[in-house]
Amino acid sequence: MSESKELTELEKLRVLIPHWIEHSHSHQHEFGKWVAVAKNEGQEEAAEAIDKALQKLAKADKYLRKALEALGGEVEGHHGHDHNH
Repeated sequence: MSESKELTELEKLRVLIPHWIEHSHSHQHEFGKWVAVAKNEGQEEAAEAIDKALQKLAKADKYLRKALEALGGEVEGHHGHDHNH
């Protein structure tokens, strides 16, 4: 009889965090694109608000990396990736 090894909650977290980081990167790229669109349309206030959201995502990414490091994991294979939505 074979045993199935289930992931512990911490192991799941080590798997989830790199995905969250990757997901965040795709949104950061998209936000940057829309900042430019808003600026081109003369919507400076909207562009500034989106840019601030972009900065918060970048900060969140930094903290997610710290959390992953604290859990003994590392972000692997998430360089120059595409994550389409």
